[in-house]
Amino acid sequence: MTEAPAIVQHDGRTFMSYSTNPCHGPNYKLGMLELTGGKPLQPGDWTKNSTPMLVAANGVYGPGHNGFFTSPDGSEDWLVYHGNALETEGCGNTRSVRVQKFEYDNGGYPNFGEPATPGT
Repeated sequence: MTEAPAIVQHDGRTFMSYSTNPCHGPNYKLGMLELTGGKPLQPGDWTKNSTPMLVAANGVYGPGHNGFFTSPDGSEDWLVYHGNALETEGCGNTRSVRVQKFEYDNGGYPNFGEPATPGT
């Protein structure tokens, strides 16, 4: 099960994050695809990253359903997503919005790191 696609572009490359696994379970997390062909409507033109992009850590469970924005001066990329404080909270109204800066690795691929500790 996947949902909530969000696009980020960097240095001429296009990436699409998505939430994966059911939100009511402990494995809700973010995955990533990269457009490696020329036709975004062709499934075969996307390459799936082999590992999740953002998983539960630092007291944040079920990170998912994200979006992207850039700082007003254009120098920073930011990730916005929701998460829970407890592993058992699932899809309900216990989720809270979280925001954190992210970088790109040496190969130009987004690197979200781990969820920021609540209150950061």
